[in-house]
Parts: sequence; C-alpha cells; structure tokens
Amino acid sequence: MISINSLTVAYGGFTLLNDINFHISENDKIGLVGKNGAGKSTILKLICGLQNPTSGKVAVPSGVKIGYLPQIMEHHRGRSVIDEAMTAFADMFALEDELERITLELSERQDYESDEYHNLIVKMNEVNDHLSYTRSDNPQVVAERTLLGLGFKYEELQRPTETFSQGWNMRIELAKILLSKPDVLLLDEPTNHLDIESIEWLEGYLKDYKGSLVLISHDRKFLDNVTNRTVEIMVGRIHDYKVPYSKYLELRRERLAQQQAAYENQQRMIEKTEEFIEKFRYKPTKSNQVQSRVKQLEKLERIEVDLEDRSTLAVKFPPAPRSGDIAYKGVDLRVGYGEKIVFSDAQIEVRRGEKVALVGRNGEGKTTLMRVIMRELEPKDGESKIGHNVNIGYYAQNQEDILDKEDTVFGTLDRVAVGDIRTKLRDILGAFLFKGEDIDKKVAVLSGGERARLAMAKLILKPYNLLALDEPTNHMDIRSKDILKQALKAYDGTLIIVSHDRDFLDGLVDKLYEFRDGKVKEHLGGVQEFLERRKLENLSELERHNKEVSQEKPAEVIQKKEEAKQEYQAQKYVSKEEKKIKNRISFLEKKIEEYETKMAEIEAKLMSPGPEDDVMDLTREYLENKRELDYKMEEWSDLTEKLEQF
Repeated sequence: MISINSLTVAYGGFTLLNDINFHISENDKIGLVGKNGAGKSTILKLICGLQNPTSGKVAVPSGVKIGYLPQIMEHHRGRSVIDEAMTAFADMFALEDELERITLELSERQDYESDEYHNLIVKMNEVNDHLSYTRSDNPQVVAERTLLGLGFKYEELQRPTETFSQGWNMRIELAKILLSKPDVLLLDEPTNHLDIESIEWLEGYLKDYKGSLVLISHDRKFLDNVTNRTVEIMVGRIHDYKVPYSKYLELRRERLAQQQAAYENQQRMIEKTEEFIEKFRYKPTKSNQVQSRVKQLEKLERIEVDLEDRSTLAVKFPPAPRSGDIAYKGVDLRVGYGEKIVFSDAQIEVRRGEKVALVGRNGEGKTTLMRVIMRELEPKDGESKIGHNVNIGYYAQNQEDILDKEDTVFGTLDRVAVGDIRTKLRDILGAFLFKGEDIDKKVAVLSGGERARLAMAKLILKPYNLLALDEPTNHMDIRSKDILKQALKAYDGTLIIVSHDRDFLDGLVDKLYEFRDGKVKEHLGGVQEFLERRKLENLSELERHNKEVSQEKPAEVIQKKEEAKQEYQAQKYVSKEEKKIKNRISFLEKKIEEYETKMAEIEAKLMSPGPEDDVMDLTREYLENKRELDYKMEEWSDLTEKLEQF
C-alpha cells in the first residue's frame, strides 16, 4: 500500500535516518519502536507529507486516506464536543447533499433519453455506492459511542471543547480520526493522555480495525495487544520483525547474538588467512595458494555488526530516612474547586514502605489528591495529614509549567542542590542521559522525554522518604521506563504514583485507590487483579441487569436489592476491616522476608569481609535492619491475633 524507498533524513552533519526501506501492507499493524529521538515521529510526518526527506521518497497510492494523530496538535474551539466530533462525517454529509441535489434534478427533468440524464443516473449510482460503503450506523450514535469509549461522560458531550484540558481535546481529535475511517492510521503516542479504561477501549477498537496501522507507543502491553509487526529504528537504520513487541525482543536478542558470533568467526578466518599470506608471501612453492587466499579475501563479503545505542538511565534513589508508621492519612476528605466537588467521603491511608497507585478516569481527582497531599490545595472538608518526619519528593504532571524554560539543564539542578551533592551534578545528569553539551541546553528546547528525565533527576538530589509521582513515564521510552520501574521497586521508602501504564504498575504497587464517580475506593493487590476485578464487576452488573429485566417483576427486583443492601450493610464494616488487616499482614510478611534476606547477606559478609567491605558500615546496616525487623514482627503478631477475632 505505502512504500518507503531509500529514504534518508539528515540535519547538517547529523544523519537521523540512513537509506531506510520498508512497505506498509494492507491490514499491517506496525509498532514503530526505538529510543527517544531515534526518528519515529519523523517517519510518520514523512508518510503524511508534512516533512520532506533529504533523499529517497514515500510512495502513497492515490485515493488512500490517511488519519494522523501527532503528539502535539492544534485544537478547535467554538463547538460542543459532539459537534466537533461530527465534523469527521463532513465528506459523508457532502455526498448526501450531492445525492439529494441529483435526485431533485432528476425529478424535475423529462429528457429521459438524453446523455445528460444518463450521466446524472450514473453519477447518482456512484454517489450512492460510495455512501453505502462509508455509512453504516447512525453517525450521531457512532460518534457518541466513540466519545464515551474514550472516557467522556454523556452529559459532557454538549460542553464546549475549550472548557476541556489539552488531554481531553486530544481525545476529541482521536475520535474524529477514528470516525473518519481512514485506510491507514498513524498514531503517535495515543495513550499518553488516556486512562486505563480508555486505553483498553482503544485496544479493542484497534484490534478490530480493518485498515493499516502504524503506532508509536511506550506502552509494552498496548503494543503486544494491538500490533502484529515491529519496525525498530536503531542508529539511523531499521530492522523489520513480523511479530509483536515482546516476541520482537526475543528475536532481536537472537539476531544480535547470531550476528556477533558470525562476525567473530569471520574475523578469526580473516586473521588466519592473513597470517598464511604473510607467512608464505615470498615462497615460490606457495605462490598459487597465496594468490588464491588473496582473491578469497578480496571477494569476501564482510559481516558488519549493527551498532546499538546502549545508553540507558542509571537511576538509584538515595536511602529513605525513617518516617512514622503512617506516611499519609486522609479522613472524610471532600475536595473540589469552587462550587465543583471532585470527590467526597474519601478514606485514604498510606503506611510507611507501601507502594500505592492512584487510578481512574481522567478528571476524577487523582492529580487533585496529589495537590492536597502537597498542600497546594486545601480540602473543603475532612482531614489531610502528612505523617511524622515525612519528607516528600514530588514529580508533577505539568513539567511544562514547573521547569524554568530559560534555565539550562545544569542550572535547573544547580539552583536546588545544596552541600556535597553539588560536586556530583554532572554525574547525576549523565545518569539521566544528559552528556557533553546537553547540560548547557535550555529547558525550552528539550523534548517531552528529556524534560521528564530532568524533573526525575531533581528527585535524586535529596533523600526523600515519600515519592509522590504524577504520570512520571509520559514520553519516556520503554527501556527508560523499565529502569525507572526497577529503581522504584528497589526504593525503600513510600511511593504514591499516578499512572495509566499497566505494564509499569504491574509488580510495582501492592494497593490501589480507584477514583470513580466522585468516590475513592481502596483495592487490595496489584493492577492486574484490579483490572480483572473491574471486568468481572462490569460483566456481572450487566448480566444481573439483563436477567432482572427479562425474568423478574419490578417489585421482586426492589425486594431483592433491599435484602442485598441490608446484608451488605451488616457485613460491610467487618469485611472492610478484615481485608485491611489481611492486606497489611501480607505486606508485613513480604517486608519481614526482605529484611531477613538482607541480614543474612550482611552476616555472610561479616563472616568473611572483603577488602572493600567496611565492617562498621555493615554492622550499622545490620542493626538498622534488625530494628526494622523487630518493629514489623511485633506489628505482624498483633494483627495476626486481631484477625483471629473475626
């Protein structure tokens, strides 16, 4: 369908894309992957014709309709959400108007045998066929269904677009692209402003989408679930794999290992051949053999090893100072802006060492709670309390507004660093991939991914014992996200994180608070358990509703609901307390095992210390772990006894 032929893009002396070739076939679902700055977005712009290559060409057949969603776009104003979405059907409405015009003209003419009348009949059939192809369900219904799937509430569809944030306007643009039914979809990080449920809806849509898709995403699960082919950009070249992302990683490792082995074998053969030539070059009896070996080397096709950019983040958070047992507690929180209440009656408790995710649809209050925790916003009612000796490191979602655009990368850290850490600023920036002249760049010219890394680097400057991170992985490539995830797993403090990235949260957090319909609900366990539970809840609600409507009378339904409500109220308090205790016991058991493992490792070192081991430091670390273990064991014992009373 679309061919990219010998395409090169160069800026001055720097070559971004070097003589690349690949073909986008009908029904291909391609994941375009590579590090930030590798040229992924550039390829989408080249396909759309928004940018011209230095050499080579992109061949797009006439009549192929392309839908393109960039990372940053202009948003339209002056219409309601539904009216703006309906502009996607402009071509279809124009065809309907033309069909109506032709039909009216035919009804008024009587020259049935004329060429003009015949041509009108042909034109009417063409327009009708085109409409039959493009029109299926009622456009208004399809538009509403798409907008609801992307997270809008029905009552929001009549609101003006300018009353929504940039992220919500991005969803309107995405809806328009999907509704226009292009032959080829080009999506540049479409999940950046979507919540988990909207991502799952988009996943389902793209799985069933009949056209071709080229997708840039840093969401591993999204790529696996949607794509069937992976095109990697690495140091200006591309490598094409006819498999989804996770399988591509396996094949990529195998390919590079095989390539390296073949290269090493060839180098050994070349070395031996050159030794033979050098040894017998001047012996007449070996001249034929020498000449044969020389020709063999001249004809040999040399194996090249693909260069790989192995630069990655090297994140390690400083050890967390000890805080009180409760890191944060919100009691009966009622929070909002002006007359608008975002959520109410919220009970939130985060204990020392817990890793907690805030999840839910955009606009339901996740970032608002972060602002309450940071004391940027006072609750309208209830109590919000930071625990004893808690020092918070905050990563805000709106880095655009917080970072000083006129400051340099180095200056951003230098302004907030104090003490000995100032001598290590270049090392810290290097760990976050700011090297050489990069540290003198102004913040204004940094990409979204670079700004995210710079904001994260600021959190390394002080030993915080509570990290509050609001969408830290937006714009980060997959490798950087993996390294940040491992650093957060190893972090020994408390974590509160807002994220819509299921793969990032999976295995990182052990408790979630879901923000939904003005309420906050605690979910024990990880993100996969939460998603499975939400699907089951939605399914059981639907099945129960269908069964009640089809088989039961309204009076019976009301009676059963009342009985269920009374039973629920009777058990609500006990079950909630029991769940909390079980969750805390599970958390304590995990921590006890970690402390015991650490102490065993330290004991082994103390038994046979190496030249680099400081016995005093090891002893101090052992005693700190022992103290923490004693605290956890005592709490575990008390809670176990309490659980037996239920």
